[in-house]
Amino acid sequence: MTALIEQLRAIVGAGNVLTEGDLTAWVQDWRKRERGKALAVVRPADTQQVAEVVKACAAVGTSIVPQGGNTGLAVGSTPDGSGTQVVLSLQRMNAIRATDAANLTMTVEAGCILQTLQEAAEKAGFLFPLSLAAEGSCTIGGNLATNAGGTQVVRYGNTRDLCLGLEVVTPQGEIWEGTSGLRKDNTGYDLRDLMIGSEGTLGIITAATIKLYPLPAARLTAWAAVPSLEHAVTLLGLAHKHLGSGLTGFEVMGKFALSLVAKHMPQLRVPFVDDAAVPWCVLLENSDSESEEHARARFEALLETAFEDGCVTDAVVAENLTQAHQLWHIRENIPLAQAEEGLNIKHDISIAVSRIPAFVAATDALLQREIPGVRLVNFGHLGDGNLHYNVQAPIDGDPKAFLNEQEGRVNTLVYDAVAEFGGSFSAEHGIGGLKVDKLEKHKSPVALGMMRAIKRGLDPQNILNPGRVIRV
Repeated sequence: MTALIEQLRAIVGAGNVLTEGDLTAWVQDWRKRERGKALAVVRPADTQQVAEVVKACAAVGTSIVPQGGNTGLAVGSTPDGSGTQVVLSLQRMNAIRATDAANLTMTVEAGCILQTLQEAAEKAGFLFPLSLAAEGSCTIGGNLATNAGGTQVVRYGNTRDLCLGLEVVTPQGEIWEGTSGLRKDNTGYDLRDLMIGSEGTLGIITAATIKLYPLPAARLTAWAAVPSLEHAVTLLGLAHKHLGSGLTGFEVMGKFALSLVAKHMPQLRVPFVDDAAVPWCVLLENSDSESEEHARARFEALLETAFEDGCVTDAVVAENLTQAHQLWHIRENIPLAQAEEGLNIKHDISIAVSRIPAFVAATDALLQREIPGVRLVNFGHLGDGNLHYNVQAPIDGDPKAFLNEQEGRVNTLVYDAVAEFGGSFSAEHGIGGLKVDKLEKHKSPVALGMMRAIKRGLDPQNILNPGRVIRV
């Protein structure tokens, strides 16, 4: 391995091959569930260096773990504990290569921080709509590799829907240049879509051409109290009818989830959190291409109808951008508040919107019957059918012991219920190393066989991120 380390130093520079010191930022996953050990952390500066690193590792059979911002939630970008894997960090490759205003595209390197990309787009007079809680540290390469979702999927889709082309280094160290930015290109299999969501197991994304949109003329945010999840679904239908493509955010939050924010972050004023008659709240966003006056009129018409129909009992409309940010800040801090409450069992599930109320009612009852006192932190992107259905220990229980003793059982109960309702156990977080067994249980044998054939065909040495997503 000494010879490989020296070869890697020759490719990227000695200062960019890290083998000693504190490597926690690269070898421990974001949730601190697992800590691995790397042979080295290698930080290439450009695509050619990535290709040379892959060739060097492939020549001696050393596996590579591609890594962006290391903010994933499924343990998909950290090394195992063997000390034989190379972590390939793309954070130095953070340039914005080009903006094509007429084509409404921007070509960026994989290590570009999402927030930096958003700000660059806005400075050029455009919108890049991908929005995540980790946007200050996650990278666009990682977003694409995991097909990240976020809060605006209801209007713009997942990261896959925001990408027109990729540049990828193959497991053999070859470079596929596919960043043309064409919206129509029916010339064979769609390699772009194959790479997006593959979590670094089929190729290493080094650059992407992403879609831009015109900046909205106005953006309004409202916080609505709803008497039930069924009413939240009704409100969503009304929002689609009244706002059309202007509906860019629709989040649902349960009372207990919001109570944790109020408890651990008292500086945040959570609307209606003390009202016993409000079991659920919805956060809506309306982006308008015409004017704020036009946006407000449509918003008010929506809320008026919702009040008349009884699916909204109270509402707060942000009067300015600061108030809107404060409302979104409450939603985005639910995971942090939950962490303050103690270790918990997280789920990232998707179900047809129409079936979500029945799923929640049935699964809540099931868990409370099987584990008396269990607390449910339920929130997420109702607009696209994605819930973060999380489970907290009973109030007097030991959170660490609860996680260790109950996680397997809780996961089985929840995922079996998701399957019964025709849903997916992984909506936007991916499979990583955390859910490989669940994929093998819940995916059809035909689908698994096709996935393994693709992996073997593209990466016969099993060099890229082995043991993640699917076993071969």
